[in-house]
Amino acid sequence: MGNFKNGDHLFRLAGVYIAGTLLFLVIRAFVVPHSFGQYGHYRGAAISEIADHPLHFAGHATCENCHSDVAQTKAAGKHATVNCEACHGPQGKHAEDPASVDPGKPDTAVLCVRCHAQSAARPKDFPQVNADEHSGGAPCGTCHQPHSPVIAAGGTQ
Repeated sequence: MGNFKNGDHLFRLAGVYIAGTLLFLVIRAFVVPHSFGQYGHYRGAAISEIADHPLHFAGHATCENCHSDVAQTKAAGKHATVNCEACHGPQGKHAEDPASVDPGKPDTAVLCVRCHAQSAARPKDFPQVNADEHSGGAPCGTCHQPHSPVIAAGGTQ
């Protein structure tokens, strides 16, 4: 009991706590960006930094200007609201100079199941398939026209 009669240990504990708090605040001042908290729990400068990145996407309107035949086919099908670059990837460089960049044809066996694989999380009326059972491993483009998959080439959807 003799060690606790004077309050020196409490002053030492308070000093350690204050020193730790000050050290934390100094480190925080160097680590946390100045624009943090500008928009809630976000770094305000992130918006301008992201906007400064070069654009890689052309946008579906740009695609439709050159590929009007595909746009008409797509407008009549179930993928009318899906942007071109959702499947074909960023095509900004292709839009700038079509001859220098070949966008390539997507692998429908991999691409289509990203959206259409069976999942309990998807709405029941959304077209879902078990790809292995549905096609026997054949790419979706074998039977379905990707830009307008309303009716499959083989007669099934």
